[in-house]
Order: sequence, then structure tokens, then C-alpha cells
Amino acid sequence: MSEKELRFNSKVIHGGQKPDKAYGAVMPPIYQTSTYAQTSPGEHKGYEYSRSANPTRTALENALASIENGNFGLAFASGLAAMDAVIKLLGPGDEVISTNDLYGGSYRLFRQIFEKYGIKFHFIGMQEVSKIAALINSNTKLIWVETPTNPMMNVIDLKAVSELAKSNKLLMAVDNTFATPYLQQPLELGADIVMHSATKYLGGHSDVVVGALVVKDAALAEKLYFIQNASGAICGPMDSFLVLRGIKTLHVRMQRHCENGKQIAEFLLEHPKIEKVYWPGLKDHPNHEIAKKQMKAYGGMISFVPKGSSLKDAISIVEKLKVFTLAESLGGVESLAGHPASMTHASIPKNEREKSGVVDSLIRLSVGIEDVQDLISDLEQAIG
Repeated sequence: MSEKELRFNSKVIHGGQKPDKAYGAVMPPIYQTSTYAQTSPGEHKGYEYSRSANPTRTALENALASIENGNFGLAFASGLAAMDAVIKLLGPGDEVISTNDLYGGSYRLFRQIFEKYGIKFHFIGMQEVSKIAALINSNTKLIWVETPTNPMMNVIDLKAVSELAKSNKLLMAVDNTFATPYLQQPLELGADIVMHSATKYLGGHSDVVVGALVVKDAALAEKLYFIQNASGAICGPMDSFLVLRGIKTLHVRMQRHCENGKQIAEFLLEHPKIEKVYWPGLKDHPNHEIAKKQMKAYGGMISFVPKGSSLKDAISIVEKLKVFTLAESLGGVESLAGHPASMTHASIPKNEREKSGVVDSLIRLSVGIEDVQDLISDLEQAIG
């Protein structure tokens, strides 16, 4: 059976991987080296300096390409470093259309770093593709998509957006961090670039910071590899090893994240002290039918607002949690709770974030893989 014929649960373990050439190690060794011996100037075994390439990082990049059904993977020092490389494909005067409900760090990178170099960003809700089309002009070069979005869990129709991008000869990049390739594969739906904060579900254990890009097109990959090497924001061999190890259990972890997420979303939906629950698996969630079509399941990320939409009540809930940990980040085996307005989205001006629903009382949960009854009990005592 060829690698392309492997199903996803086998790809996470075997995709892009071969036993190490030196001693047959099943797990790629950690090549903790900065440089490599050459037999003659320019003659070597494929590696000369670890910013350009490292065997452990290569193993990770091959695995990333495999699980996203791409041809080329690139690993970076963080998710934002991966995004930085994508925007460096552009130049002064170019324009980007981005979803308005996105990670605060992404917004900060776009607005406070790249806008001053003459790149213009438009932020818009993307649930209706016609609204994206209205912003396209001769300067538009890229459509930046998150789905489900952070933290409102909005679902964007990837196939429809990719058709719009292709008809206008635009690049389409998708931040697939929340869904992971276990739930959806944007390249298969027409995207040009898939991005991950591999710190989250791909690593899965809250012990590493890594970013990733995956593409199918060789010419686009070559441009991104050049940027990766020229800018130097690569991840080290130990970080590469940790994410490789995490990927091997992605399928079993995501299954439990989804199972637990469903039960907690339903619990919150029925709770008399909860006003609103945001989770793509709920039938009344905006674009639920699109999620049903393009996702395998609905994930373990949930946001909710206490009844009365009180900031005081939201803070009280997150401070009382005992099994859930109040912390930045998401996607680890442990359950985390966050307050987007003061944590992950604090860099977005209040009036801007509230337009997309990120109100002061919003709480975001990253549902882990603990016993779901313990998680529900913890939420019960914290909500009161």
C-alpha cells in the first residue's frame, strides 16, 4: 500500500516517515547540531547548516505535508512566524482580506507590523462569501481565513471561498489550528496554504511552541522555503521531535476532545445561568450545515457567555475552576479556560473585538481529554 492510500489514522503515525538511515531508529533522532561535515566545498549529504535544514525538522515537515494531503511542509518557531512568512509573499500596495474574528496575535501582526510596510488589511465577517467578493480589487492578493474562528467559532465555507479566490487569481490561506487535519483538510477544499500553530493540537501536550505551513504547489513552496531560510524563524530539533511525537497520537486525542466537547456544549446549552453557547456542532450555530459538510466532527473549542453578560460573573467563573486551568493557549490534553478580552484578544481594540462578538463577558474553553464528568462537575461548581 502506498502512502497516498493510507487513511488518516495511519498517516499520523507513518506519513512521510522512514526509519533513520544511520541505525534504523523508528522515531527520528534529535539531530542537535548546527552544522554538517562536507567532503568537498558544496558536497554533503543534503544538509549543510541547520537554519536551512535539519533532519529532525525535515521529518516533521514531511509529516505535516502528509497529514494535510499536501506536497510540501515547513516548520517555524511559532504559528506567528509561519504567518509572517506568508505575508512576506506580498509587497507594498498589496491588499489582504481577513476574517474579522481571528486570533488577537494575528490581528496584531497584520495591523501593527505589516501595515506600516504598505500592506492593507480588510477585516470582515466571512460567513457570507458575497461580502468577501465586494472587497476584491486589483490590489487584492490574499484571502486569510480561520475556521472555526477564534474565539467565536464562526464557520466559513472553505470550498466557496476557494472558488472565489481562484476566479480572481488570489492566494487563499487557512489557519487550521482549531480544526486540525483530523477534522478538515483545507487543501482538499481548494486552499493554497494551510497554517497551524502546532503549539496547540498537533503538539498536544502544552510543552512546545512551533508553527507550520503546508502547500501543494511547488513554485509557492519554493518561495516560502526561501523566506523561511532568509528570515530564519525556524524551529529547533527538540521542538520538531516533540511535535512529531504529538502528531502520532493526534487522531486518538482529537476523538476524545470532540466527544468531551459535545457533552460540555450540551451541558452549557441547558444550564439556566448560561446565556449563549458558541460551538459549531449546535444545530442553531451559524453555518452549522457548512460545518457538518466540511468537518468530520466539531472539535473541543467552546465559547460561552453567562446570563446577564456580566464581566464580574465571567471572572468569578474562571477563578473558581479547579480542573480547568485558567491559562493562555489551547489544544493540550488538559482542559484550559480563558478570558479572551483580557488574554488572547487583548491586543484588539475593544470596539473592534466587540463588533465580532468578543464581549468582556465571553469565556473560552479548550476541552481536554480528562473524564468528562469531572469537567462538567467543575463547571457546575464554578457557575454555581
